[in-house]
Amino acid sequence: MPKRNLLLVFLTTVICILAWMARDRGLHGRKFGEVMAAIERRHLEPVNPESLFGAAMDGVFSKLDEHSAFITDDERAALDAALDQEFGGVGLELAIDERDGGLVVESPILHSPAWRAGIAAGDRILAIDEASTRGMKLKEAVVALRGPAGTAVSITVGNQGRVIPLEREIVRTESVLGDRRRPDGSWDWFVEGEPGIVHLRITSFGEHTLEDLDRAIAEIGAAEDPRGVILDLRGNPGGLLSTAIEVSDRFLDEGVIVSTRGREAAGGDRKDSLDVRRAKAGSVFGGLPMVVLVDGLTASAGEIVAAALQDNGRATIVGSRSFGKGTVQSLVSLSDGRSLLKLTTSEYLRPSQANIHRRDGDAEWGVSPEPRNEINPPAQTLESVKAWRAARDIVSPPGAPASPPATPDSAAVLPRHVDPVIARALDVLE
Repeated sequence: MPKRNLLLVFLTTVICILAWMARDRGLHGRKFGEVMAAIERRHLEPVNPESLFGAAMDGVFSKLDEHSAFITDDERAALDAALDQEFGGVGLELAIDERDGGLVVESPILHSPAWRAGIAAGDRILAIDEASTRGMKLKEAVVALRGPAGTAVSITVGNQGRVIPLEREIVRTESVLGDRRRPDGSWDWFVEGEPGIVHLRITSFGEHTLEDLDRAIAEIGAAEDPRGVILDLRGNPGGLLSTAIEVSDRFLDEGVIVSTRGREAAGGDRKDSLDVRRAKAGSVFGGLPMVVLVDGLTASAGEIVAAALQDNGRATIVGSRSFGKGTVQSLVSLSDGRSLLKLTTSEYLRPSQANIHRRDGDAEWGVSPEPRNEINPPAQTLESVKAWRAARDIVSPPGAPASPPATPDSAAVLPRHVDPVIARALDVLE
């Protein structure tokens, strides 16, 4: 048979195989459509197709890992706001009062519309656009207050029912915090009562974290000569892998930061299949002793930074063992332009090649301090530290007192005497 005919036969065979594979993959989609249509036409009770689809997605993703998910329109807005570290709204951090279920302001966000309007921590929100907040869930209140920049919303505040009209703006959230607020709302980056000891708290890793960190470093350098650094990652749930790598690079002059391994390499041990990220020359606070604080809520990107600084000998870890999330999720947009798939597509390893992700049966995972630096405060102490910290973080509106009156449990108490993890970090630095 001529070579040309052989080539045609080969190509035809390949096309047939590809067509069969496409049909096979589409078969499940057609079956799903038939099931949905049959239920909609014939089930005794009418069923909302949207809720039925949501239940189907819950079933699909229950077969995957716990970090993969189908992201709905509402959930996507919250996810985007967390990663972008900005949103359209009035700039209020809210909470539900456990005593009566009322909606209360934890703190306004500095320079936000709510802050300029004089709304303060402790104010009670009675209504949003004349709709009572009685019985309103926190998520519902957040949705009601957020919206496109330039749109209007009114808030009824306080016992007198003062109505405050506000115009929504793009509000930036902070992810790099210091030890305590100054009267003007800026951060004091040094531990109170401990001259020269820097306290940097990173609460998440988003689009603006590196920019905020660089600004903090510049302010620290202009203020005084530091003699030690505390990088506080407690409670940090993670965020963007790229930001975690860049933050680690700020503190490292050389060495591996993290290695990632995708689906193709997951079954093998070949080191050349890893995507290895290394630090570039140049670092901040070089030569200064450094401590990183972690706890059971430090996860993902937070663990990358802690592990990179620990394995490269740059920092001592203090606190308790981290969460143990060592997988990377990719966001896949769907054709409706609103929904997303969040799929686990790779995992990462610390510089030592040790595993971070916690799996059943694994003894080694996460980031742990040395035994002598392991601190596990009791629940009552953690609650006291949380309340004390919240008082120090409050943003006061223009013209208001910077902080509440001093009491034994307030911001006036020095960190060393309130937070046992900070106390241990200070001992390590000394």
